[in-house]
Amino acid sequence: MGTIPGLSALRRRSTDDALPAVQQEPGAMIDLTHVVKTFETAAGQFRALDDVTVRVKVGELVAVVGKSGSGKSTMLNMIAGIDRPTSGDVVVAGTAVHAVSEGNLAAWRGRTLGIVFQFFQLMPTLNVLENVMLPMDFARSYPRDQRPRKARALLEQVGMVEHADKLPSALSGGEQQRVAIARALANDPPVLLADEPTGNLDTQTADAVLRLFVRLVRGGKTIVIVTHDSDIAARADRMVTLSDGHVVDALLNQGQDGRRGGGEAEPGEVSEVTDGVGEHPSDVGQ
Repeated sequence: MGTIPGLSALRRRSTDDALPAVQQEPGAMIDLTHVVKTFETAAGQFRALDDVTVRVKVGELVAVVGKSGSGKSTMLNMIAGIDRPTSGDVVVAGTAVHAVSEGNLAAWRGRTLGIVFQFFQLMPTLNVLENVMLPMDFARSYPRDQRPRKARALLEQVGMVEHADKLPSALSGGEQQRVAIARALANDPPVLLADEPTGNLDTQTADAVLRLFVRLVRGGKTIVIVTHDSDIAARADRMVTLSDGHVVDALLNQGQDGRRGGGEAEPGEVSEVTDGVGEHPSDVGQ
């Protein structure tokens, strides 16, 4: 994941057409349906996504795994509206993302998605509290005088409120990641996307971050994590494996108590995944 595009657009209240609404199946949060994405390269046309259909349900923790180039970032790009499909539909939280105008896309993303980056992407000149308030400032989701209280409550949730006045440089990697998760939750989005969130953390800290994700899912969030971490994959509700541009497996994990690995939904609530996904060189941002 790279820098965060479109933040300035969040300051503007677009007068464009209303967001295109779609009636999803009950319990569905994310639907990619017959999605095709092609790119023109020096070697010719490259089909990164080929008739991809993926469903993620409300309150599901999904781990997307696979080798580099297998399509993991492309899946996140489509969900986040960073890339638009050549054909097919992308629906998130009842909005047809593929049909949202450019003028409305950044504001929609700010309200609907929280994105957690591998390298944290905290603003180095802002303290922890200010970093968490930043999405609220851009989206104007709360009155200005309420934002510090909201941000402190989120920092309390991730165990970082005592560091509210520190700069990111004074924090460990695990502490910075917890602040980044609090920032992703700033506007109370229904969906969190995470790109290798434990990639730069030691085992103990990574486990703490994973437990936080599980707790968020139990609280109703829907989370999609791109990861090489086998522990995250094993403890997620479902593991989607990508290889050579196709979904080759979509396993429903079972915890030791017989429940799904990450959340509290019943084992019979199996999400739908068919076909495959390809890779794209661009990074997911917010």
